[in-house]
Amino acid sequence: MADRVRTGVSAAVTAAVVLAVLAVPFAVPLDEQAVDLAAKLQAPSWAHPFGTDEVGRDLLLRSVYGLRVSLFVGVAAALAATVIGTAVGAAAGALGGWADRVLMRIVDLFSSVPHLLLGIFVVTMFRPGVWPVVASVVVTHWLSTARIVRAEVLSLRSRPYVDAAVSGGASRWRVTVRHLLPAVLPQAGLAAVLMIPHAIWHESALSFLGLGLPTHQASLGNMVQSARGSLLAGDWWPTLFPGLFIIVPTLAVAGLAGAWRERLNPRRRSELTL
Repeated sequence: MADRVRTGVSAAVTAAVVLAVLAVPFAVPLDEQAVDLAAKLQAPSWAHPFGTDEVGRDLLLRSVYGLRVSLFVGVAAALAATVIGTAVGAAAGALGGWADRVLMRIVDLFSSVPHLLLGIFVVTMFRPGVWPVVASVVVTHWLSTARIVRAEVLSLRSRPYVDAAVSGGASRWRVTVRHLLPAVLPQAGLAAVLMIPHAIWHESALSFLGLGLPTHQASLGNMVQSARGSLLAGDWWPTLFPGLFIIVPTLAVAGLAGAWRERLNPRRRSELTL
């Protein structure tokens, strides 16, 4: 019963978030450059439910736009990283031998560098923007998917139907495409969903450090970073609400992914945890 309630709440929150980020920009356009110093740092009220920031901008509207950016980065990066990780893991598991050793050493090489440090290195090579952040997340997050897919392919290679296909004269490419890849797609899809919260936090961390999106652009990380001075002055709302917009959606997505993980294979939680 508790699991059903948790899944239902996660689904409702995720649906509300998706609806908000899709509908609000069409209903209420946001001027990124607009300021209203006469309304700066107003506490939450009916006019501004989340209050205003240090230059008088509505925090609710900017939080929704910031969440929109974070979700775009999360989904785009998760899809790209899953495609790369699935391709590398499937190739390593299906080919075996020296190809497996070389590909997994590459994975180990990337894994030896801290994610945030590698992400900072990637974004500093480009001008601030969404796509450099997506690239940094992709570079640092395909590794776990590659390991998961490789382990699954190695397990599938010993199945009787794979042996029968090989004995029947099927090429390694045909066995991989027709038998191995379809079997690992559920695990790869789950890895992609689990990666979205990681990507959102990664983007927020880079923006908080001033290395993600331009400072004027609505981003949850930018908003938290710019509100540090206000927090020290006792104005809590410019930090609290953008922080909640980071935490709550990521917990909702993680809750849905957890339900999917248990339905997919409840005995293998540890293998699918990123």
